[in-house]
Amino acid sequence: MANEKQQSGLMFNALTAGSKIVGNITADSDYRIDGLVEGDLQCTGKVVIGEAGKVKGTIGCQNAEIMGLLEGKISCSNQLSLRASGKIVGDVNTKTLIVEPGALFNGTCSMGAAKAMPSK
Repeated sequence: MANEKQQSGLMFNALTAGSKIVGNITADSDYRIDGLVEGDLQCTGKVVIGEAGKVKGTIGCQNAEIMGLLEGKISCSNQLSLRASGKIVGDVNTKTLIVEPGALFNGTCSMGAAKAMPSK
């Protein structure tokens, strides 16, 4: 599968299970999190939080798919998908929100044209 990604020209970053980042992340391509991030993530592409992934902080991105845990704020300029195994505790700002049955969402949601997250 990695070869297919390389051949098609798609690039992404990943934080594997068992890894932890404390600090802010800036990414110019898609980012998958299966570990723990304590800090803010600014991504020009898609952010995926896998089932084992946890983020405590603020996320700004185009699209997101949450299968793990997000504690904080997320702003998606396009679409946010909260899968059945996903949990969001915090605030959401997105153009489109998809929530599967079984997902947990405790917080506020603002929909429409998502505002860009302020840089720190």
